Amino acid sequence: MKEYIAAQFPEHKTDETTQFVTLTIAENFVREVFTKLKEDTSLSFDYMSCLSGVDNKDGFMVVYHLESTTHRHILVLRAIIIGRENPSIDTVSDLYRTADFHEREVFEMFGVKFRNHPDLRKLLLPDDWVGYPMRKDYVDEVNIIEL
Repeated sequence: MKEYIAAQFPEHKTDETTQFVTLTIAENFVREVFTKLKEDTSLSFDYMSCLSGVDNKDGFMVVYHLESTTHRHILVLRAIIIGRENPSIDTVSDLYRTADFHEREVFEMFGVKFRNHPDLRKLLLPDDWVGYPMRKDYVDEVNIIEL
């Protein structure tokens, strides 16, 4: 699988030194790459087990853990979003139902908007909450936790 992934996506960075094969892409390739990963019968990544956000200070990263229930292999995909102002990325909730609530959580905690998400609204915090608590530059005046 490692060689096949590298061959199918030569314009993207593949890392084989971690526990799982990791593919790093720019945010504008999400739809193209995810569609191929799911529809290519040699890969058949039909299940998303996890989606999470990461604040890189100069931008964000959305990390996806994909599995093939047919071939029993796992892939970690990292989508890089450059810039902190109005970060956005395409949704994959129509390809993977498990992405629905995960994308809502990343939106709520990091402020990353998922374009074409069917119901992008807060999941955990009150509707009147201001700010994104998982961002490194978030200031919590009540608990005064500073890093």
